[in-house]
Amino acid sequence: MWERGEIEIFLTLAEELHFGRTAERLRLTTGRVSQVIRKLERRVGGPLFERTSRTVRITPVGRRLADDLAPLVTAMQEAVTRAADASRGITGELRVAFLGEWTAPALLAAVALFGERHPDCRVDIREVHLSNSRASLVDGSVDLLLASYPFDGMACGPALLREARVLAVAAGHPLAGAESVSLEVLADHPVVQYPAITSEGFKRDRTPDRTPSGRPVPKGPVGGSFSEMLTLVALGRGVLPVGEHSRRYYPRPDIVYVPVRDAPPIERGLIWAPGNATERVRAFVRAASDAARGESGSAGAGPEPAGAGAGAGTETGVGARTP
Repeated sequence: MWERGEIEIFLTLAEELHFGRTAERLRLTTGRVSQVIRKLERRVGGPLFERTSRTVRITPVGRRLADDLAPLVTAMQEAVTRAADASRGITGELRVAFLGEWTAPALLAAVALFGERHPDCRVDIREVHLSNSRASLVDGSVDLLLASYPFDGMACGPALLREARVLAVAAGHPLAGAESVSLEVLADHPVVQYPAITSEGFKRDRTPDRTPSGRPVPKGPVGGSFSEMLTLVALGRGVLPVGEHSRRYYPRPDIVYVPVRDAPPIERGLIWAPGNATERVRAFVRAASDAARGESGSAGAGPEPAGAGAGAGTETGVGARTP
């Protein structure tokens, strides 16, 4: 059986591929690192690393072992964190962000209920933009984000907000006077595109390649931000499916928002990094779900957060608010 310290040395060397940096990072001597690696290699029965006077390379056996061990170590660390959180109660600080102005009221309602239930945990609220929302979750500067589903590679809770879809068209566009439109009209008009940095899952949801019947959708110009995309719409360069709250938060005399009668609603909720599923995060998700249903009280009742979100959300872009 390998000891935890031995596993830590092995995984750190597998990442650094340098005995000196590994020793410095773990505050050990280089000799100690070498001793542990030789000991592990004897147990495995073969080399885990290839060393020369200038380089260190991990062997195929070592790489497979590192790939197998890393998630187990992460799971153990998360289990210890959850146990520590549970033993202390919900304390400390939780950093929660919103993406788009109209989502802020739902977040504030969640913060209020969470504060009633867990007064010893401080909630810090901030706004993020499409350009930094994913990065803020990945680097840990934000614990939770209220944004659109789907959202690639992140865990998500129940949907807190839903809105119908509308089609943004120029005021002089032939569809501007329509009472409603079908998704099939996307095949007849160029559709303004989100920036390349935007994830594929989100773009498939908002600006699909084909209509429900399979007709190809022509791609219009790419906008660098949501406001820029609306400007392209106003210029007649294309149309853009968006949420109905755009009427209120992006009113423009040169744009008309036409209801899309056969599109599913846009859903938004809380998103967090899978490795950050602390008890604080789970408690806040429960509070947000209860607040969205109009429930209150000090008990932490409510549905358990979902394990992982699907697809990509409004996590990328350049300095834009959520559509």
